[in-house]
Order: sequence, then structure tokens, then C-alpha cells
Amino acid sequence: MDSNLLIELAANACDDRKAGDIKLLKVDEVSSIADWILITEGLSDVQVRAIVNNVEKILREEADLLPLRKEGINEGKWALLDYGDLIINVFQPAQRKFYDLESFWSNGIIHSFVNNKLIALKDE
Repeated sequence: MDSNLLIELAANACDDRKAGDIKLLKVDEVSSIADWILITEGLSDVQVRAIVNNVEKILREEADLLPLRKEGINEGKWALLDYGDLIINVFQPAQRKFYDLESFWSNGIIHSFVNNKLIALKDE
């Protein structure tokens, strides 16, 4: 499945669990690490885990895809799912502000996910 479709599936899965401030960074032209990085937040460790579990479930069911690596899910402060072309980061607000990945990857193309649509915040 195309990475653009995967990122939309993942963003929808996050939105289904009321994830906050969903940002999608298209980094394929500035890095070989991934095509897309999704950054979002949950307000508690329980919500962070629920978001991550839903992303995992949807990508497994819809795209037959399992993460290559998972980190931080038990702690629920910053959870990461690595799918190769797609990296999912789910933070609690304090950790998101501290690590500020949006600024680190600002040379990529930043999108918001609003009303089930990708909206470019910076020109492609």
C-alpha cells in the first residue's frame, strides 16, 4: 500500500481515539529515515496507549502491516510505532512540547489532519 494512503489510515485511527493536534510531516525529500512522520498527543497514559493500539489494529486489518519496532507503549508518555516508511509518535502534551519534533523536522512538508483531510501548512 502507498505510504500516502497509510498515513491517512493512521491519522484516521488516531482521530478515532480523540488524539489531539494531529500533524503529518512529509520527510521523504529531506531524509531517508521515512516518507512520513505522524505526531499527535493523548492527554493521559491510557489515551496514548489507546491511540497507539488503534493505529496498530487499523494498519494490521486494513493494510496487513505490523510495526517493525515499538517503543514506550507501557509508559504511555511517548509511544512510537515504526513501520519503515511511516513513523507514528504519540506523546503526552508535556513530552511533545519538550521534544518539539515538529521543529526538528520543519524542513519537511507539514500537514494538519482536520475533518479527515490532510491540509498542507507549508507549500509542497
